[in-house]
Amino acid sequence: MTDKVYNVLILCTGNSARSILGEALINHLGQGRFRGYSAGSQPAGKVNPYALKTLEKHGLDTSGYRSKSWDEFGAPDAPQMDFVFTVCGSAAGETCPLWPGTPLRAHWGLEDPAGVGSNDDEAMAAFATAYQIIHRRVSRFVALDIAAMSEDELKAELAAIGKA
Repeated sequence: MTDKVYNVLILCTGNSARSILGEALINHLGQGRFRGYSAGSQPAGKVNPYALKTLEKHGLDTSGYRSKSWDEFGAPDAPQMDFVFTVCGSAAGETCPLWPGTPLRAHWGLEDPAGVGSNDDEAMAAFATAYQIIHRRVSRFVALDIAAMSEDELKAELAAIGKA
C-alpha cells in the first residue's frame, strides 16, 4: 500500500453544483488518501445554495467552496492532477486545458440538479438525487486499490463507475 495522496479534479461547466458536491465527497470519503478539487469551463461565479444546503444536511463542511475556472488548474504552479472527471455533458465535450502531468480522465455525467424544481422542496429533492449518485460513484472510486491496478484496468473501472 502506498502513502500517495491522489489529486482529483471534478469538472463541470458552471462549477456551482455537481462538481462542488464531487469535490466535497472526494475530500470527505477519500479520508486523506484523495484530495478533491473542482472547476468549470464557464464558472457561475458562486456556489449554488442548494449544493451547500445538501452538503450541510449530510454533515459536510461547506467553508471554502467557490466557483472557479479550470484555467487555475492548468497553470504551471497548479497541483498536479492524477484524475480528472467530468460530471456534465458539455464539459466532457469541451477542449480542456493541458493539465500538468498525465491524469486519467473519465466522464461521470449526471443530470444538473440546479435547473430542477419550482420550489425549495423540489430543488432539494433534485440535489439529494445528485448527491446520492455522486456519493455512490466516489465511494466506489476511493475503494479502488489504485496502486495494484494496471492503467487499462483503472481506465475500465473509471468508465464503469461513470455508468453506474
